Amino acid sequence: MGAHIRKLRESEGISQEQLAADAEIPYSSVNEIEAGKTNPTIASLMALSEALGIPLKTLLDF
Repeated sequence: MGAHIRKLRESEGISQEQLAADAEIPYSSVNEIEAGKTNPTIASLMALSEALGIPLKTLLDF
C-alpha cells in the first residue's frame, strides 16, 4: 500500500511534507506509511485520498 501511495503522490508532483500538510496528518505518518513501517488508519486513508484529490476507492485499488 505504501508504494502505491508514493506512486500516486509522485504522479501529482508533491512532496511527503506537502501531502502531510494537505491531509493534516503528521509528516512522520506519511513517511512511515510509504515506507511500509505502519498501517494507515481509515481516517488517514480518507485524509490522504482527499489531499490527493482522488476517490478513496482509487487509493485502495493497488
